[in-house]
Amino acid sequence: MIELVLRWGVAIAIAFFIGKGVSKLKLPAILGWLIAGMLFGPYALHLLPNTLLDATWYQNVIHVLECAVGFMIGTELVWKRLKGYGKALMVTTLTQSLGTFALVSGVFCIIFIMQGIPVYLAFLFGGIALATAPAPALSIVQEFKTRGPVTKTLIPMAALDDMVGVAVFFTTIAVVARHISGNGMPLYMIPVMILLPLLIGIVTGFPAGKLLKKERTTLQTLLILIAMIAVTAAVGYWCNTYLMPSPLLNFMLMGMAFSATFSNMVTEERLQRIIADFNPLLGIAMIIVILNLGAPLDYHAILGAGFYTAIYIVIRAVGKYFGARLGAKATGMPLTVQKYLGFTLLPHSGVSLVFTGIAVSVLNVSAPECAEIIKGTIAAAAVINEIIAVIVAKKGFEWAGEMQGEKNLNDKK
Repeated sequence: MIELVLRWGVAIAIAFFIGKGVSKLKLPAILGWLIAGMLFGPYALHLLPNTLLDATWYQNVIHVLECAVGFMIGTELVWKRLKGYGKALMVTTLTQSLGTFALVSGVFCIIFIMQGIPVYLAFLFGGIALATAPAPALSIVQEFKTRGPVTKTLIPMAALDDMVGVAVFFTTIAVVARHISGNGMPLYMIPVMILLPLLIGIVTGFPAGKLLKKERTTLQTLLILIAMIAVTAAVGYWCNTYLMPSPLLNFMLMGMAFSATFSNMVTEERLQRIIADFNPLLGIAMIIVILNLGAPLDYHAILGAGFYTAIYIVIRAVGKYFGARLGAKATGMPLTVQKYLGFTLLPHSGVSLVFTGIAVSVLNVSAPECAEIIKGTIAAAAVINEIIAVIVAKKGFEWAGEMQGEKNLNDKK
């Protein structure tokens, strides 16, 4: 175990410097962290072997750090800020997520009917495609200190998008499992997977809010936050282990609910100081979470990418972009949001790989050939899409004029 920890520490340190190097090229550091993950993962240099990635203690540390990343989302969910555009946010989230599900499912339905492949596989593609991985876009926000309407819309949308993604995917997989084998996850578990992480975060966030209301030193603030985030993750781990049929709870949602709870209990001034105190730790958490995101990606999949992968990447991007644009325009959101929000929603890999693993496990027994199709397609798409999506997401913020120090060239709202 000591050797694995040392390997991990070396990988994190090198990833940090690779990110710095990539930043010199005016690209987001996250691209360097992702590449480092692929380079050091089990499919390349084996600095981060499967024995590390599959270790229970490692997964638990990652869950704590995912809660920490969720902290960034929750601090933006202050009711006084949200009430002005809550409806627009909900509508736009639904148009871009459900629109992507419908478009990807529809296109693959046509393709699979023509090729004699079971149509239910198309809906699994759609269920995987609609989800957005929030960490990459949030790391760009963190690195470049983006400010403006796109950023203000994206951060709370990351939480809502996760909830919609969980609901749609697990409903789809439950229906497909019942169709092909007569068994499947009970439908009542779907709202549990959404509501339980939120409840856990609220329960731990309330005492944190009580403690953080009072002015404290930076060290005291950090100790409270670290302790309560660890408690949040521990409760989540217990629920995953003893209450769920399999470990499916979203730890980023727990962290989001935790920070949203205490953020609505403290003053705006106090909240800004808490965020400033926590930002250095958040930066470290981002590096490790993104490194972990990249490690399972097999760069060899690029060579195996084919027709399905190309269609999947393009159609998903079209669904995300135009779904976001339609919702933002229909609800009168700022012009920059209408034009550029969709670009920031393209990162996908972490969520897509989790969903794909679940889909493959369901299909392996009754439809192994379908399992291979979905596994090969999404694995290749995860690698190719993530590299492109990170660059495009950064350009989206740039085009919207929200990069720190840049004048907003799109002042027309």
